[in-house]
Amino acid sequence: MDNPVKNPVYRRRLLAHRIGIVLSVSAMGVGLAFLAWILATLLINGFGALSLSMFTGDTPAPGSPGGLRNAIVGSLMMVGLSTLVSTPVGILAGIYLAEYGENNRFAQVTRFVTDIMLSAPSIVIGVFVYALYVTKTGNFSGFAGSIALSLIAVPVVVRTTDNMLRLVPTSLLEAAYALGAPHWKVAMLVRLRAVKAGVITGVLLAVARVSGETAPLLFTALNNQFYSNDMTSPMANLPVVIYQFAMSPYDDWRSLAWGGALLVTFTVLMLNIVSRTLFSQKTPR
Repeated sequence: MDNPVKNPVYRRRLLAHRIGIVLSVSAMGVGLAFLAWILATLLINGFGALSLSMFTGDTPAPGSPGGLRNAIVGSLMMVGLSTLVSTPVGILAGIYLAEYGENNRFAQVTRFVTDIMLSAPSIVIGVFVYALYVTKTGNFSGFAGSIALSLIAVPVVVRTTDNMLRLVPTSLLEAAYALGAPHWKVAMLVRLRAVKAGVITGVLLAVARVSGETAPLLFTALNNQFYSNDMTSPMANLPVVIYQFAMSPYDDWRSLAWGGALLVTFTVLMLNIVSRTLFSQKTPR
């Protein structure tokens, strides 16, 4: 038998394989280097701004002491409300697509629109909500910001739920039907329960996605220098405050912007870690 090492075709393919591996590892190394650079810069500048006053004081005037309390509370309220809206809507829509979307034209159109919304720039969602809600009510508000964030989060939950439900083995569903369970019980109590960890992962990823969105909030919630729990009025939020303070010429504002950026980054990081932990440990193989 001929030695495959002496085969020119084999050697050419082996060379192409090794070149591909080297290029892939190099590209990964470049990406990780830039990511480490960004995180190192954020940590160096952000940790210096962390203090108790950042969580207890409101956004200050230039040269005055203050913090980001109003922005943190505003972001929590808007993200929380958007999660309450997008979670049931997204899960129910995902169940519909998985259960009835095989040969249903309406479901196919829904899946297509969902894919478009997933790739749509967030600023387009902000302008859409501004035109349909803000201009009609006559003022920016926390509710408008929550609506914009909900429109961004819903497609993530829908597609995650749909994809996870399709992973449930057909034999499990057939066993439930053989026991006489109706369709809605099989969908809600068997199929959904089998992939609940994956669905929760989708919800957490949606929350992580909307937590750092700035563009839609510029057109909807705007900002508020003072502490406010009124969702019908302009409301402070971390992404817009970070954007405005980072662009300012004042050192104390830029320092608060670094602290807010570090806070948002670690929040998103923790949500991603929690979601991946749930997915890896609790989703049945």
